[in-house]
Amino acid sequence: MFTIIKKLQQLNLSCFCSIATQYGSISNNSSLLIASNKFWNHVCNLHGNSQQNIGLNSQFHDRHFTVSESFARKMSTDAKHVLFEEVNSKGIVVLNRPEALNALTKNMIEIMYPVLKKWENEKTLVIVKGQGSKSFCAGGDVLSLTDPEKRGDPTITNFFRSEYMQNHLIGSYQIPYVAFITGIVMGGGAGISVNGQFRVASDKSMFAMPETAIGLFPDVGGSHFLPRLGGGLGMFLGLTGHRLRGHELVSAGLATHFCPASKLDELHSALLALPSHTKPEHVRELLDTFHESPSDFSLTPHLKTIKECFTAPTVHQILQRLAESGDELCRQQLPVIRSACPTSVALTHELLVRGAKLDLAQCLQMEFRVACRVLEHTDFQEGVRARLRDKDNKPQWKPATLEELDIPKTVEKYFAPLPPELELKL
Repeated sequence: MFTIIKKLQQLNLSCFCSIATQYGSISNNSSLLIASNKFWNHVCNLHGNSQQNIGLNSQFHDRHFTVSESFARKMSTDAKHVLFEEVNSKGIVVLNRPEALNALTKNMIEIMYPVLKKWENEKTLVIVKGQGSKSFCAGGDVLSLTDPEKRGDPTITNFFRSEYMQNHLIGSYQIPYVAFITGIVMGGGAGISVNGQFRVASDKSMFAMPETAIGLFPDVGGSHFLPRLGGGLGMFLGLTGHRLRGHELVSAGLATHFCPASKLDELHSALLALPSHTKPEHVRELLDTFHESPSDFSLTPHLKTIKECFTAPTVHQILQRLAESGDELCRQQLPVIRSACPTSVALTHELLVRGAKLDLAQCLQMEFRVACRVLEHTDFQEGVRARLRDKDNKPQWKPATLEELDIPKTVEKYFAPLPPELELKL
């Protein structure tokens, strides 16, 4: 056993030490961290450890604690998955988990959140990127969330609570926030980008919200940004998981700018070279100089039919209109929706209908209620098993079809308020 700050220093966890200093103080003896209760709670929540597991000695109102080597190394791994850099008045966040397509874990989110919160008051610009060329962020780490050994674990809801709090922070950020959404952008990746002020796509970008295929729903603010795409396009993307690429993200309204991947490094350098008194208009003007107008949008020939079908008032009417459609692409979506989780399809439709009239905070609070109810049932675990873990692509949904689902009763149950102490507070 050895003290936490000594081990953090040995493992070069400067970013976590910087978080620690927000809650406590490091004494002149570099091997000792005197941390407040707030930091102690942050560490326990972050790593799911009790006081006894870490080894705590209380002294007055401050606490001296030690950790095992395995715990410290776990912190090392978590911290290395999110990299921070400060360049004068600019802050850079890099998701550094390329082997998992930069998928977000709860610990990554909770390491990012206090830094983003701090930078909002100290910096003039924040840039968020993904490590590697394949992915900005492929979403939340749903394999971990649905680990069979964690089934029934009530703390899993904390992942969604932390994620949605961060989505809200990004959506209400008071300084320019630029996300370089090159590579894969799915689920949670959309939450930390599309909710932000500026989103730069490239020719390598690929966006999708495929949650209905795994028994979830387009969350992370999807109930807010998808309905605002207009013309039923958001409902189309949310129910089908249809993929958009490159310029199409700008055409759809998901990205604000397009920059060829070959020029992203130049754009990054130009953003860092902006003056210390950078304002949103300065960032926008710079992004505009790198922006290339979209080429033809592949969905343009289908937008009229998409609007006719996906603005229908009920899920069953959407399916009926798709079946009767003369548009081949739209007809192709019928089996896609039929193969998705019936409960997820019904929930997604209701979320996007309601979300069109709500602000981001209200949407995230609504999504959290629904997410908590989803975790009470087996479809999410079954969807991840079938699509991602076993990959047999034969999920056994309960119920198996939309016709078997009592949609009004399901909506009433999943959207009902939580006990006040469990509601998402933003």
